[in-house]
Amino acid sequence: MTETSAPEETAPDQTWRDDLRRLLRSVTFDVGAVIVLFWIGCAIFGPALVPYDPFADDLMNSLLPPSSEHWFGTDQLGRDVFSRVIVGARDVLTVAPIATLLSTFLGTALGLTMGYFGGIVDEVLSRLVDAVLALPTVIVALLALTALGTSTITVMVVIAFSFAPIIARTVRSAVLTEVGLDYISAAELRRENTLYILFVEILPNVLPPILVETTVRLGYAIFTVATLSFIGFGIQPPSPDWGLSISANYGMIGGGFWWTVLFDSLAIASLVVGINLVADGIESTLHD
Repeated sequence: MTETSAPEETAPDQTWRDDLRRLLRSVTFDVGAVIVLFWIGCAIFGPALVPYDPFADDLMNSLLPPSSEHWFGTDQLGRDVFSRVIVGARDVLTVAPIATLLSTFLGTALGLTMGYFGGIVDEVLSRLVDAVLALPTVIVALLALTALGTSTITVMVVIAFSFAPIIARTVRSAVLTEVGLDYISAAELRRENTLYILFVEILPNVLPPILVETTVRLGYAIFTVATLSFIGFGIQPPSPDWGLSISANYGMIGGGFWWTVLFDSLAIASLVVGINLVADGIESTLHD
């Protein structure tokens, strides 16, 4: 009676497992992941954990400094700053990731098309990408939001449109290194359709740079959302969004009420730093 052996693990599966182990052992990635997971937890569970209603005005207790009762003090309307910072994570961690995923989808599709077809298709699309990249993201966003009106959905779409060309460039470069390889020629000889070649044959082999670029774009998307909210074109009141809170209270700094702005600013900075650490950890692992 012959003894059957367990099927051996395929090389790609083993590679991904090894990469994951190295990633989880990366101090840079681990620190970044802890920061990001903290803010994700705040976004999900924050409303149930905060000591005060972040939307409730209390003018009798306005502009109180940090204390044991109000850890981060209160703002000019008497609202607890700590509660607003914690709950404020929800809006930015809804808008920015969705916008980033949209930009990744659009940019990946565009980059695959540019890199695979080449020729006149690549030339025309590359010129369009260069034209969009020549305009500052915030300027494009302001023009679009002025024309279309301010709404959360519009902000997502505008950010996605602004970031998609950057991702497209990255994907195009990765695809150009793949199109001349044997597995692409074999797929074409089998007369596989174009969509199959793009999304089944090529896409899995260019996922690492896409993953890194998506993580980096997420950090930029958070900054963009905060900037648009600060100038009044992003998330609208009465949201405790960090950029919006900074905009509403930055005039208080001159009066010595620094706490009304500091903690929201630190929240934005810490989240972006955490995401960048995650991106650095992923990039260093994939390039080892």
